[in-house]
Amino acid sequence: MFSVRGRGAARLAAATLVAGLAVAGTMATAAPALADDGAAASGGATAKLGGLSEEESGDIKIVDENGKEWPDAVSGGLFTMEVEGGGTLSTYCIDFRTPAKHDYRYKEVGWDASSLHSNENAGKILWILENSYPKISAQDLGEKVGADLSKGEAAAATQAAIWKLSDDVTATPTSPDAQKLTESLLKDAVKLAEPKASLTLSPSSVSGKAGQKLGPVTVSTNSQTAKVATAPGVAAGVTVVGKDGKPVTEAKNGDEIFFDVPAGTPDGSAELIVEASTKVPLGRAFVSLDGPSQTLILAGSSESTVSAKATATWAKTGPIPSVTVAKDCAKGGLEVIATNKGDEPWTFDLKGVSLSIAPGETKTVPVPLAEDEAYKFTIKGPNGFEETFEGVLDCKTATPGPVPSESPSQTPTTEPSPTTPGGSTGSTGTTGSTGSTGSTGTTGATGTTGSTTTGGGDLAETGSSNATPMIAGIAVALVLAGGGAVFFLRKKKTAGH
Repeated sequence: MFSVRGRGAARLAAATLVAGLAVAGTMATAAPALADDGAAASGGATAKLGGLSEEESGDIKIVDENGKEWPDAVSGGLFTMEVEGGGTLSTYCIDFRTPAKHDYRYKEVGWDASSLHSNENAGKILWILENSYPKISAQDLGEKVGADLSKGEAAAATQAAIWKLSDDVTATPTSPDAQKLTESLLKDAVKLAEPKASLTLSPSSVSGKAGQKLGPVTVSTNSQTAKVATAPGVAAGVTVVGKDGKPVTEAKNGDEIFFDVPAGTPDGSAELIVEASTKVPLGRAFVSLDGPSQTLILAGSSESTVSAKATATWAKTGPIPSVTVAKDCAKGGLEVIATNKGDEPWTFDLKGVSLSIAPGETKTVPVPLAEDEAYKFTIKGPNGFEETFEGVLDCKTATPGPVPSESPSQTPTTEPSPTTPGGSTGSTGTTGSTGSTGSTGTTGATGTTGSTTTGGGDLAETGSSNATPMIAGIAVALVLAGGGAVFFLRKKKTAGH
């Protein structure tokens, strides 16, 4: 394995900058960020990372951005992934220096929630996926460029072209025939528009009073239809309905659905589940849910199961909360979007800061995080309301490090190394040629754990709030303490090929 140096200093600088902004009181009124998939949307494909396909990979020589050539070729090509609920995916990596972890769970996300958010060549990478292997056969690609290509050569040539655009390295397949394809792809590539999600619900949390239709929740999907159902344990009489108030069991792209809560229903909450069978669109990003691991980009999909969930909370009187969390890689953190549809203020704790949401108010609270920082926090409210959000912020490709030959311990390897999903050490392994970032701070709304956090990440809020002085005070304390919270940030592991 070889080390990726210099990231600790970058993280420290980022944490200090965040604290400085909070101290200066940089607060602005703003609406919730609207990502391609919608503000605080949820859903899509979830899959477990397998390994690098031996048949669909090949050797690639690397020259880094400083002109230094790596002494050994690395393996590059297609990774296989198994979709939860059924289906398989083929992916390439888009962060060359970050290791991939066997058996880590990955979540489909938009480009805004991955390293592609700031990559001006993201659209060209999509063009390559649309015009190369495996969408187009190795035989047809070979005929186009005047070469005799195997599947492995076609995959290695495609990965090499992608690495040039995702990591700014010169990646050259060792096969002369594969080199022809890489050169052709880079010469012809043009920017394409980002693909839509396979399935999302937006927003993923709504609230209101009993006797109303709570929503709407908008369905976005590339499937012709999606199944709609309430989760087990729903209160008697609570149903999912359309705009016309009639119960629905299926929905199409663009449909608005609602929780219909009859008057007199005891205070409580419910969850709906939307599920579809579809092919995930090429070019969708996949980020790790279990810890830092390379970000992947979709190159092929079988018919796969995709799903999304949304929750509703209701009460007769008092505060009636709902919370969603959206990842914002452009701003380097999360946006917690808190709404109170009740008739009394709702006060809750967010990472040690007390916040209050007035009746009828929606507030967006930025939560800055350092790159690769793991987070986990729970937001609580009345009537047993409890939502837990957990993930890792991974929005950048790994910082360039030394050429592997600079240290005897930095020899790239394709052998698995021990790691544990969700932690920094343990079982599972590093798969073949690597590449990733943008490990999403994908949110999960479970509400079963206590209020905890991992890592630093000072809090800032958009809009007026009585919490602003407290936020600034916490930031000052962190600065005076020498940025002690930085010690809790998780770091990317050494990368290996």
